[in-house]
Amino acid sequence: MEINSLRNAQVKKWTKLKQKKYRKEYDLFLVEGMHLVEEAGKANLIEQILCTEECDHPFTQYPCIHVTKAILDKITDSVSGSDIAAVCHFPRSFVSQSKQLILLDHVQDPGNVGTIIRSAYAFGYGTVLLSEGCADPYSEKVIRSTQGALFHMQVQTCSLSDTIQKLKQQAIPVYATALHQESIPLSKLEVPKEFAVIFGNEGQGVDEELLKMSDATIFIEMQRFESLNVAVAAGITLYEMKQKSTV
Repeated sequence: MEINSLRNAQVKKWTKLKQKKYRKEYDLFLVEGMHLVEEAGKANLIEQILCTEECDHPFTQYPCIHVTKAILDKITDSVSGSDIAAVCHFPRSFVSQSKQLILLDHVQDPGNVGTIIRSAYAFGYGTVLLSEGCADPYSEKVIRSTQGALFHMQVQTCSLSDTIQKLKQQAIPVYATALHQESIPLSKLEVPKEFAVIFGNEGQGVDEELLKMSDATIFIEMQRFESLNVAVAAGITLYEMKQKSTV
């Protein structure tokens, strides 16, 4: 099958997938570039391949629609000039058995959300839970930042306060990152096998109500600046906590 017109009804539908409300309505999202298409394929999420006629790709098991470069440019936000994309459905039911959870509270920058998810996957975590105010994990910028890690984890939006209450019922401690006087230095933290850790908004940090619900607050000791970019801080914290929890 081949589509050449930017006015084609199917092209208009794919273009709508740039918006969160249409991703939810159609239960679909787009990925762009060979690597992300490959990762989506590993997770069995691909519905259709969209590529230029000249593109030589290995994804022959999926329905393929040949489109023009102009159409690919229209339906994606990438500036990389890739000649392949895929229409994907959301993961049907991925539930991690891990009891080491990451909670993101109003982390709004797509690059930060994506980088935290990527770091979490790299260090062996299986679950990232986002508050309603976070960047949409299935936006194109977040997906690119995760480099496909998103497809292999439990990543969902939920009420963090409800989640913390459930964790308390399971006797799973919750740690929040905060520069408080009573916060525990990360290097001195005794990390149990099961835990949850909260990272907050780029400017405001973790919401005060969530801080009150947490079992303890923690911070990264630094010699100069008082704080780090949230994605950098999360990478350091997640690595350190994972290492300590396996001792």
